[in-house]
Amino acid sequence: MTQPKSPRSSPPLRVLLTGFDPFDREAINPSWEAVRALDGAKIGRATVHARQMPCVFGDAIEALVNAMDELKPQLVLCVGQAGGRSEITPERIAINIDDGRIADNAGHQPIDLPVVADAPAAYFSTLPIKAIARDLRAAGIPASVSNSAGTFVCNHIFYGLMHRIATHPIAGSSDLPDLRGGFIHIPYLPEQAARFPGAPSMSLATMTEALRIAVATALAVKQDVAETGGQLH
Repeated sequence: MTQPKSPRSSPPLRVLLTGFDPFDREAINPSWEAVRALDGAKIGRATVHARQMPCVFGDAIEALVNAMDELKPQLVLCVGQAGGRSEITPERIAINIDDGRIADNAGHQPIDLPVVADAPAAYFSTLPIKAIARDLRAAGIPASVSNSAGTFVCNHIFYGLMHRIATHPIAGSSDLPDLRGGFIHIPYLPEQAARFPGAPSMSLATMTEALRIAVATALAVKQDVAETGGQLH
């Protein structure tokens, strides 16, 4: 007698979350603290893998590519500190320029150099950035779309990620989506903001939950929502 076929289970998904080591005389970097708090977490049928990136031009992209080659993720979300911002800010665009206002952790301070020579001027995030901001606000977490990731190592790794995705496409299937990637900036932790009177901050627990929501939304939303997320300046 022929046995009925059991339904095929969906394959697991892998999410790569990256954060940076401390920089600019800080003792801690909230991006790494929030990212590593999610290492091993299950979000839907995805498992989160956290990796720390060096806050160094060049080395950051190399470490990211190595992690991507190791894990072969379906989603990559790089996270960085944006001291002075009061919200979780998914970034819209990465630009092909390194222009360090300060030196990186290896003492490098490139000025007006391309991240990747002879490559496009910019790449857009392939994450549903407006849906992420919407879902964060619905959860009571301040969030908005950012239209500038700066010109330091955060933008550098963001551009490197999107260039890697553009030049090494991994086609999806009915079970596995195309590789998607992007960048999110997060505020200071309270203990950092205490050194800068008036600077906004956010608790580690809130930022960690924000990243959990961002991953869940990025996995669930295939087409971003069409709602305002622009800025006047």
